[in-house]
Amino acid sequence: MTNSLEIKDTTTNPGPLGLVGFGLTTILLNLHNAGLFGLDTMILSMGIFMGGFLQICVGMLEWKKNNMFGLIAFSSYGAFWLSLVALLVMPKLGMGTAPTPIAMGYYLTVWGIFSTFLFVLTFKMNRALQLVFGTLIVLFALLAIADFTGNHTIKTIAGVEGVICGSLALYTAMAQLFNEVYGRKVLPL
Repeated sequence: MTNSLEIKDTTTNPGPLGLVGFGLTTILLNLHNAGLFGLDTMILSMGIFMGGFLQICVGMLEWKKNNMFGLIAFSSYGAFWLSLVALLVMPKLGMGTAPTPIAMGYYLTVWGIFSTFLFVLTFKMNRALQLVFGTLIVLFALLAIADFTGNHTIKTIAGVEGVICGSLALYTAMAQLFNEVYGRKVLPL
C-alpha cells in the first residue's frame, strides 16, 4: 500500500502586484518624457524599487506558480528598469561612459523586439494584457525613434503614449484585484 501526498497551491496570483509596479513606474517616467518635470530621484527610486526589485520578486513568485510567461515578463522588465537606472546613474558616478542617443535607440529597439514576442503570446490571454503589450511596443518604438532622430516632439508623444501604456497596466492589475476580491467580473479584462 502506497500513500501519496497531494499539495494544493493556495497562494494568490502575484501578477497584479507586478503590473502595479510596472504601471506606476511607466506612468511616472513618461510624465517626465512628456515634459512635465525633470528626471530626478523620484523616478530613479521608482525604477529601482517598484519597476526593478518588485517585478523581479513577482517574477520569482510566478515561477513558483509555474507561470513561465509571468516569470519571463516580470523578471525581464524588472531587470530592464534596473538596467535603465544604471545607464543613467553609473556615468554620473564615474563608472563608464554614458550611452549615446544612437546606443539608447538600439537598447530600446531590442526591448521593443522582445516585447513583440511577448505581445504575440498575449493572443492566448485576455484583451487587457494585449493592450498593455501592444502599447508597450509602440512606446519602445517611439522612444527609439526619438533617440535615433533627436526629435523632441516624438519623445513628447512617446511620453503621452507611455502614460496610456502604464495606465492600461494599472487598470489590468486593478481589474484582476477587484474581480478576485468580489468573486465576480466587476471590471472587464
